[in-house]
Amino acid sequence: MSLNFGRGGGTAEVTIDREKCSQCGLCVQVCKGNPLYFEAGEVQVDQSRLFGCIGCGQCMCVCPTGAIQIRGRDLSPEDLLSFQTLPAAADYDGLYGLAVRRRSVRDFDGRAVERDLIEKILKAASTAPMGLPPSEVGVLVLDGRERVAAFRDSLTAFLRKIHFMFQMPSLALMRPFMGRDDYQMMKAFVGPALEIYIQGASRGEDWFFYNAPLAMLFYANSLADSADASIAATYAMLAGQSLGLGSCFLGFPGMICQYDQATRKKFNLPGNYRGGLMVIFGYPRFKYQRGLVRRFGRVDWQRGEAL
Repeated sequence: MSLNFGRGGGTAEVTIDREKCSQCGLCVQVCKGNPLYFEAGEVQVDQSRLFGCIGCGQCMCVCPTGAIQIRGRDLSPEDLLSFQTLPAAADYDGLYGLAVRRRSVRDFDGRAVERDLIEKILKAASTAPMGLPPSEVGVLVLDGRERVAAFRDSLTAFLRKIHFMFQMPSLALMRPFMGRDDYQMMKAFVGPALEIYIQGASRGEDWFFYNAPLAMLFYANSLADSADASIAATYAMLAGQSLGLGSCFLGFPGMICQYDQATRKKFNLPGNYRGGLMVIFGYPRFKYQRGLVRRFGRVDWQRGEAL
């Protein structure tokens, strides 16, 4: 049963070079779409098994002789990368050192972010894991303060239309239909935050994007898990940090776009847009001297024999 939706309609084509194939069976072991199997001492392909070839590329990556090729679902043999040609992988200490140095930056100097750095961020973020290939994550890149400000102004216009819904007495009317935590969040945070955004805009202040020179909105669509966009945004944030940029996650813009059809249309976001996470980037105005220890709200260890 092939997966016929989104960019990845149907199955990908699988070809095997029998002269190169050593029958080691690694491709069969890693294949989870299940079209590969052993029969009569050879690897066979049957696209009617389970989902057929979903184009994950696992078999191409694990094959020691390069005998198998996949084409389709946004994948081809030309997409293979040899580890010998790639930079050395970061070890744990290097990764932790990068992450702990990151702060949520909301103060930027006057420099623009160079185009080659933007492309590097996108290249790194595109490696983020996805639910099913090919990725349904989209990215809106707002390059330059003017484009970022235009997006901010469009969102602000929408907020001016709906901000009464998050004030009293509107919240009081909606209270019976809301959970306690949601009500407190709307009353204590969302409502006041909207006022700050709107009033700040009236004074020429940017409380949305803090005059950042670059913003990227990572979003999914109705065919994908919205978490895929958040993972890609996280990769982008780490890439920006590695390139000497400051960054900050912003959840509000992506949420507003869910309901703001005018902004989606103006900035060419798809009609089946689903949730998003904005990351702003720029050169930090201030240099941080120390990192901070962060903790999870809760960690439960499950060890020993199953219950």
